[in-house]
Amino acid sequence: MSWIDHWEPEKPEFWESRGKRIARKNLVFSILAENLGFSVWVLMSIVVVSLGSVGFAFSVGQQFWLLIVPNLVGAALRVPYTFAVPRFGGRVWTTISAGLLLIPCTMLAYAVATPGTPYWFFLLTSAAMGLGGGNFSSSMANISFFYPEGKKGLALGLNAAGGNLGVAITQLVVPIVITIGTGIHLAYAALIWMPFIVVATACAWFFMDSLTQAKPDGQSYKLALSNPHTWVMSFLYIGTFGSFIGFSFAFPSLIKISFVDYKGWVALAFLGALIGSVARPLGGWLADRIGGAKVTLGTFVGLGVGTVGVILSVDTRNFALFFGSFIALFVLAGVGNGSTYRMIPAIFRTQSDDDKSAKRQAAAVVGIAGAIGAAGGVLVNLVFKFSLEGSSKSLTPALTAFLVFYGLCVGTTWWFYLRRNVFAARPSLAYAGV
Repeated sequence: MSWIDHWEPEKPEFWESRGKRIARKNLVFSILAENLGFSVWVLMSIVVVSLGSVGFAFSVGQQFWLLIVPNLVGAALRVPYTFAVPRFGGRVWTTISAGLLLIPCTMLAYAVATPGTPYWFFLLTSAAMGLGGGNFSSSMANISFFYPEGKKGLALGLNAAGGNLGVAITQLVVPIVITIGTGIHLAYAALIWMPFIVVATACAWFFMDSLTQAKPDGQSYKLALSNPHTWVMSFLYIGTFGSFIGFSFAFPSLIKISFVDYKGWVALAFLGALIGSVARPLGGWLADRIGGAKVTLGTFVGLGVGTVGVILSVDTRNFALFFGSFIALFVLAGVGNGSTYRMIPAIFRTQSDDDKSAKRQAAAVVGIAGAIGAAGGVLVNLVFKFSLEGSSKSLTPALTAFLVFYGLCVGTTWWFYLRRNVFAARPSLAYAGV
């Protein structure tokens, strides 16, 4: 194993002479593996739109379950995936987690190429796709140890954005690939990723490193679980990442279901995830400069405004407003993803005099918040499902629920991190750039 025992990124001389080069190398290969994880995780979001065209007639409810299950499994795996990094090391675990992506791809290729494949096997395939969702937490926790505090926001933003871009790549490439030749070939949606998965697995094994200090112990998790900020940040991350991943899974289907005359625009659904992913490092960059809480509060206000725009578009049957408002939601969710993740290490740095302990607790919170945030994507799609199956068969009830939730997020951010009384009692939070 390539273990590094001596790692002091906060010392400028160490960082410039050795640390920066190693950190960047690990960041590049981490992004590659995480990108493929997201690509496989959201694969069903595009496949489900075309299942009817190849003879699989599933109801709206059944289709949404195919979107919900990978979200649910991916969320559940994020905590154990975070524990896997200290157990195996970042290098070995990135190799294993990347290689596991071959399983759902093989299952999907078989399912869509075999006439009469039962619905339960599609559900099982969707569950296997959840393996890709776990990669995020292990990758973020691992990379957080490589960078000094002042550069952590941008580094984590790039790492997360590189992974999030997998959503856009899938939603851009798959509609093109499955229509190569005559007819629709859904097996190509799975087969196209396999060579890249093999390459990412090999790169992780041969080029990545493991840090001895990147070992969040049990005590760190116990402290994180008992800290109220863990749950506050997890709640806020439901609003940012839960929105991003939930909308990413649902957007192609929502276009097809709600605006039948514009179903050709499903091919452009990737724009939401693309722009949202690119916006993520911007959120981390802004948080480094003006404070994560201020940026986060602004994004939740914007998410509320964007939701109102979607509600109006549904009521007036205005597709341009619908598409534009959703793009705005993706952008804001992306910015919020970056700013909330920047807040986590800043908050925990103020609560411990031991820098190493603070980093370990922050890494633990990354795993916990990542899992809960991904579970927010499950809730988003469940709300859409029940709204479309309800008496109104409309998106309006779901969107109204989201609007209320964003209002709660605005209040929570202000109450815990922006009230003047909070800074009076804990001025270190303001100093930390929260």
